[in-house]
Formats: sequence, C-alpha cells, structure tokens
Amino acid sequence: MGLNIKPLADRVLVEPAPAETKTASGLIIPDNAKEKPQKGTVVAIGNGKVDEPLTVKVGDTVLYGKYGGTELKLEGKDYLMMRESDILAII
Repeated sequence: MGLNIKPLADRVLVEPAPAETKTASGLIIPDNAKEKPQKGTVVAIGNGKVDEPLTVKVGDTVLYGKYGGTELKLEGKDYLMMRESDILAII
C-alpha cells in the first residue's frame, strides 16, 4: 500500500468503498443524490489495547455506521480513522 501512517491503540484506518453510480435496475444516480458509503476496506490497524486485542485485520471488508470515524485525505485518497468499536461487521 505504501501509506506511512500507523493508527494507535484500537484505531483502524478504512478506505471507503466508492459510492454507487447506478441502481440495481440500471438508473444512473446523480452526484448530489449519492449516499455516503457505509462499507470499506481496512488498510491499517493499531496494536489494540492490553486487555482487548483487535478483531479486524488489514484487508478485511467492514461495515460501519453512517457517521462513524474521522475523515482524512492522505496522498490524494479519502480515508476514515475510527475505533474498532465503530465497526459493525466484517463481511
């Protein structure tokens, strides 16, 4: 990947999946109507807490809350930094 960032403690860096551009029936969604994606790929993880090791690993596809995490822009790409507890599921 080449990112020079290491999350601390139970934090996870997630690259959000791109927003859907078409509906299931083939209709094109305009930019102003696109919803913020709620799934992404884990690209970096912290070391976890002493009594709570991390469950997710780099490369996992995860679901997270709509307003979870802090948005970051690194090397021209958008990422979310969030606590592992903000992640709802691994898919």
